Amino acid sequence: MARASLTLIDALRRTASKIQEGAPYQWGHMGSCNCGNLAQEITKLTKAQIHAYAMQGHGDWNEQLNDYCETSQIPMDLMVHEMLTFGFSLEDLKNLERLGDREVLAQLPLESRYLKHNLRQDVVLYLKTWANMLEEKLVERITLPAFEVQEGVLA
Repeated sequence: MARASLTLIDALRRTASKIQEGAPYQWGHMGSCNCGNLAQEITKLTKAQIHAYAMQGHGDWNEQLNDYCETSQIPMDLMVHEMLTFGFSLEDLKNLERLGDREVLAQLPLESRYLKHNLRQDVVLYLKTWANMLEEKLVERITLPAFEVQEGVLA
């Protein structure tokens, strides 16, 4: 699971908002699919640049993630490396492309757990749910100092 951080959670929410507000979305296009939209947000590359990088390799996001090599200088691998450095795992990205992370899906009401990976509204729901789940995990790790009340004054 992704390393929960404020910047990572914000990237998920910004990606969801952009897709919801009408950003180009096409599941079959490597630069404007689920991972492509997130990659745009993290790397600041355009959908065309991401698609061009992906076309230098073979297969969809899942296949290229399976072929990822951290020492490669292939543009797609460099882009994936940037996403991994940001806090995502290869498994996170594979799950995003198919909306398949069981932990994220378990956060949804039972009747809403069967998402279609190529529907804009389902991608938005998945991203927002994932961000909320990571935010809860981040908040759980925060410990506040103990305060004592003395004579009606917080000390």
